[in-house]
Amino acid sequence: MNKRLSALFLLLNVLFLNAQTKNKIVVTNSVNERFPVFEACQKVANDSLEICFYEKVQELVYAHFEVPASLKENNFKGVVKVLFEVNTSGEFKVLYVNAVADDLQKEAIRVFNQFPKVEPASYDGRPTYSKYTINISLPLQSPEEAAAQALLQSELEIPKEQPLTELDSIVYKKYQNPEFESHLNIPFSHSYYAQFDAQLNQVGSNNHTASKPYTYSEVARYYDFKKVNASLQKNTSTWFGRKLWNENLVQIQGEGYWLSLNPILDLQLGSASHNDSYTYLNTRALNFRGGIGKQLNFTTTVFESQGRFAAYFNRYAESIKPSGGNPAIIPGMGIGKAFGEGGYDFPLADANLTFTPSKFFDFQLGYGRNFIGDGYRSLLESDGVSPYPYFKINTTFWKIKYTNTYMWLKDVRPEVTVDRTYATKFMANHYLSWNVSNKLNLGFFESVVWTDSNNRGFDVNFVNPIIFYRAVEFASSSRSGNALLGITSKYKWNNSVALYGQFLLDEFSIGDMAAGEKSWKNKFGYQVGAKYFNAFAVPDLLLQLEYNHVRPYVYQHSNVITNYGHNNQSVGHQWGGNFEELVAIGRYHKGRIFADAKLTYGTRGLDFDTTEDSFNYGSNPYKSYDDSRPYDKGVKVGQGNKTSIFIADIQGGYLINPATNLKLYASYIFRNFDPTQNTVSTFKETTNWFTIGLRSDVFNWYFDY
Repeated sequence: MNKRLSALFLLLNVLFLNAQTKNKIVVTNSVNERFPVFEACQKVANDSLEICFYEKVQELVYAHFEVPASLKENNFKGVVKVLFEVNTSGEFKVLYVNAVADDLQKEAIRVFNQFPKVEPASYDGRPTYSKYTINISLPLQSPEEAAAQALLQSELEIPKEQPLTELDSIVYKKYQNPEFESHLNIPFSHSYYAQFDAQLNQVGSNNHTASKPYTYSEVARYYDFKKVNASLQKNTSTWFGRKLWNENLVQIQGEGYWLSLNPILDLQLGSASHNDSYTYLNTRALNFRGGIGKQLNFTTTVFESQGRFAAYFNRYAESIKPSGGNPAIIPGMGIGKAFGEGGYDFPLADANLTFTPSKFFDFQLGYGRNFIGDGYRSLLESDGVSPYPYFKINTTFWKIKYTNTYMWLKDVRPEVTVDRTYATKFMANHYLSWNVSNKLNLGFFESVVWTDSNNRGFDVNFVNPIIFYRAVEFASSSRSGNALLGITSKYKWNNSVALYGQFLLDEFSIGDMAAGEKSWKNKFGYQVGAKYFNAFAVPDLLLQLEYNHVRPYVYQHSNVITNYGHNNQSVGHQWGGNFEELVAIGRYHKGRIFADAKLTYGTRGLDFDTTEDSFNYGSNPYKSYDDSRPYDKGVKVGQGNKTSIFIADIQGGYLINPATNLKLYASYIFRNFDPTQNTVSTFKETTNWFTIGLRSDVFNWYFDY
């Protein structure tokens, strides 16, 4: 077949072949455009340059493309789709390769990198870049063979009208875990965050570890998610094997977008002392997340749960029950309805929509929980409460990260419930994190809580992101708001040891504080802690020691509805006020194996809540500090029904799927609760609680009450 006939057949190939066409090249052209010119096409007329260009590309591919030996041996048949450009300098550059094997992708890039420079395409006489798509059929065909096949195909079947190909032309890419580079929030789990805590706390790193949850893009600068994920992959070729051990159930990546869909499980079965029957948790959930472009990311999870827990945990859940007849609020989850014999049904949902217009800002609209601090506990803002709606602004520049969070909270006590509707309250928090040096970080926190009294609604006075709330509160209300201030700090002793702390101030009576008489107005709390990364030269072993001390009446307010609480739970430390606590934690992981151990020793000053003694000793945030104080001076931690608490929590297991953080585990909790005086609701009790489970570890469960 001569060269002219070959060119004619190749042109027919371009015009008529559909999605099954071999060696197809597609390009959009206009009369003002001139195709790139190979040296062999210099003397070809302008109206034939298109044919010549196609022919030379095909010849070069046929001459240089080498099918990997493993595919040759298996008589592989398929198509490699290559999107490439010719830039204004006449150089070929591969933009994207769609192939079933990485070796084919690499080979296509290698071949195009060997193409000679050409005279670039032009538009109205000016050089311009142009993009083209080529389908490389395997086994390889010479241009003459492809042209002959195209002619035969066109003679057998010439369509009368061109079918729509919009769906067929959608480009799908190999899923490459784009979430690991996105601005999506990383689900906050202490156990999971411990895996990259050491990398984030290297001396000289300019990040901000107190404001949680992190985004993947924040952490990816220091921790290679893709590399770690690749190291955990199991060698399996079946669809079921990949979905069980390695991948999302559904994962799609295209031009500028990605989506994933996963089932979420939390299935537990256990036995606890003082329970008439076994304990269990049956959570089924569905998580949908994705990204559109580089600026918009979203995630939503809908949970359906039923459970029965150890007796002490059930009693606490029932002690904070809401008005309206439901028997309990499951701590950290939400309102629970009665289910079966001694169980609860508690649906839950969380969601987050993040818009990142630039590297300096991200805006988050969500329903969930937030956390401020470097420790296991937070005195400022904890994730131990039920989820709530929030709007968050993160501003990051220089050595600064500034976080503004606006929250819509609920008071569910009978005293404020009207027409079966719970009372609404609002909270606005500012947190400024400043990396003072390579080792020292300081953070400054302020918060205000207010209500919808006098149709105040969401007070715009508190929307200003750089205002001092305390001054605004005095100017805008009469004791209707509750303001708190806080300071955080972290010092990186070296790459293995980091020291951290918090100080919370809930009252501004400087005179009482200076008098040294232990006034009830000395409402403050503090935290000191240390982390030891890769402890004793053991890779991925994290040891942590933390002490928390919160004086009586912290988190309380004169008007109970403006306390530092939501859904009958403290937004700060889960124990409320009037306690001291020492926590020792060890966490270790190697590959898919993990183990966590936590020891908690504390002293709490609880209320007696008896006919003989109904005083408010300062532990319960849902009491007014103006009511029933036993004394104004000599106030100290542990006053009231002094109670010693010791909790040992040990857990170990195996990571089944890193894409969903699905774990098979066993846990044991030992709890000794020893008050000075036994009452109806507070009495000496020792609990042993064994559990086995299958859990997607995407949020923190706190059982240390």
